[in-house]
Amino acid sequence: MEYSEFSAKTVNDCITNACTSLGVPSDRLDYEVVFEGSNGFMGIGSKPAIIKARIKEETVEEVKAPETKEVKEEKAPEKAPEKKEVKKEEKAAPQKEEEPKKAKVVKVIPEEDINKMKADAIKFLEDVLGAMKLTAKVTCDYSAEDYTMNVNIDGEDMGVLIGRRGQTLDSLQYLVSLVINKGTSEYVRVKVDTENYRARRKETLENLAKNMAFKVKRTRRPASLEPMNPYERRIIHSALQNDRYVKTHSEGDEPYRKVVITLKK
Repeated sequence: MEYSEFSAKTVNDCITNACTSLGVPSDRLDYEVVFEGSNGFMGIGSKPAIIKARIKEETVEEVKAPETKEVKEEKAPEKAPEKKEVKKEEKAAPQKEEEPKKAKVVKVIPEEDINKMKADAIKFLEDVLGAMKLTAKVTCDYSAEDYTMNVNIDGEDMGVLIGRRGQTLDSLQYLVSLVINKGTSEYVRVKVDTENYRARRKETLENLAKNMAFKVKRTRRPASLEPMNPYERRIIHSALQNDRYVKTHSEGDEPYRKVVITLKK
């Protein structure tokens, strides 16, 4: 099958468009990057990414288990039913009582402290948005199960808050974490999101992991991904942790640490 050309804002978006157009999952897609795209300067002169893609007909052969010969069992001659002796029921030995499991230590943060953290996060972000001349609504929700403050920003033209591959959003998240955890005894994780970017980015990274894993299986050569933050690297590792043919590890130092996919020996 001949290659078809697809263009979009990023290479990952090109891959998604190609899968949709050709009607195949990402692991059945064979593609080549023609141009990775350019953001230009302050959005001026930006150019879309371009790839060539087609349906890959080759499949990776799975390792088959060695065939075992069936051994025919000979039927033993039937015997007359024997009379079973009735035995007295034996008393079961007393079982030792299981030691009670240690309860998980739950850190309880006073409600007044949580409310103060929410107010500090909202005020900080409203000040930042005001300085950027953006109109948006900031809401906070605290999850006691994983000690996480979920902050959502809802408004128009939020792309400027996301930035290239979410770098601006990650920076805001880091600053909000410093603000709300200042002077507190218990650390609370912060997750800042807008326009459901985190979920969309997770899906994109999982598709990228599968595409690169297929490439490694096909070429039998290691593949290095672009530098990512720890959160995004964990998504790649998690997406391929159950793959029978490839494994992942990280190389390099922050902020240029990246995931490398290799064949299992």
